[in-house]
Amino acid sequence: MQEFLLIIRGGKDPGNASPQEMQQTLQHWQKWMGELIASGNYIGGQNLEPAGLTVLNSTTVTDRPLVEGKELVAGYLLLRANNAAEAAELTKGCPGLAQGCTIEIRAIRQLHLS
Repeated sequence: MQEFLLIIRGGKDPGNASPQEMQQTLQHWQKWMGELIASGNYIGGQNLEPAGLTVLNSTTVTDRPLVEGKELVAGYLLLRANNAAEAAELTKGCPGLAQGCTIEIRAIRQLHLS
């Protein structure tokens, strides 16, 4: 099996949702993530804070000018799948898609140090 990084971008601002909508969204996420864990496809993942830093070179670190909306990286997941097509199939169940998120799937290249 290969490992894949799912980069989750954009989506609706959860601060505008009602408590019922937030609870329903949380339940969808828990169900989907539970299925990924039970199937053995889930490796890990987290939400990301909207602010960050950029290291430009060995002497310069700056506040990162993060973009708003659909380009903002909201979080990531690491999955195991046989190939990119299977990773895409697993991703179709992500509740974030219904909230306007897009998900980029990237195979992780194994680094071989000698």
